[in-house]
Amino acid sequence: MAGLVLWDVDHTLIDTRGVGRELSAAAFLKATGQPMRQQARIDGITEPVIFRETAKLHDLATDRADFERFARALTAAHLDRAAELRERGHALPGAAAALDALATAGVRQTVVSGNIRAVAELKLQVFGLDTPILWELGAYGEDHDVRAALVRLSLQRAHTTADAAVLIGDTPADIEGAHANGVRVIAVATGRSDEAALRDAGAEVVLPDLRDAELLVKLVRNGA
Repeated sequence: MAGLVLWDVDHTLIDTRGVGRELSAAAFLKATGQPMRQQARIDGITEPVIFRETAKLHDLATDRADFERFARALTAAHLDRAAELRERGHALPGAAAALDALATAGVRQTVVSGNIRAVAELKLQVFGLDTPILWELGAYGEDHDVRAALVRLSLQRAHTTADAAVLIGDTPADIEGAHANGVRVIAVATGRSDEAALRDAGAEVVLPDLRDAELLVKLVRNGA
């Protein structure tokens, strides 16, 4: 029985509808002094890797100090434009009910995300999804470049074994990171990967979305 859920954020619980990219571009300009003409692949990738690879596309070599400057600018951008994010973005269908149902069932919930923690918190706060999340148990982009390492770190912080956890995400990278640590996956086809791609990536369960909260709780508590 899983007693801990590790949630991905983007395209699993929320969709920024393009605002996220605009905020990244603003932070990139502030951190590097150059406009962001293009962005590296982002699905399932951690924020420091996205920043580093995006910088390379602009012929820039960056270090940790550059990323930290970018992270501060990105947090500030999300704070400044929180109202716009709320207006243009949205919580995905069923997300709020799923979080509440799992909390009622006594399941601990946290976030494992490539986002930096401050941004992940802001994104969920904007859409009223943050209350059930135990943030101190999660792992975030500033913690490590590799998603599998984030899953491992979250298990350590939660003092939980892999067989007592389940990760809910929308990308093959989520599945890979979970399985590298022996964690079961419930994948949702609410991002760019369809149900077939998620099954091919090895997810134990694939759902079209989070609308069926009762089923989700059953899958989390009792397995596939």
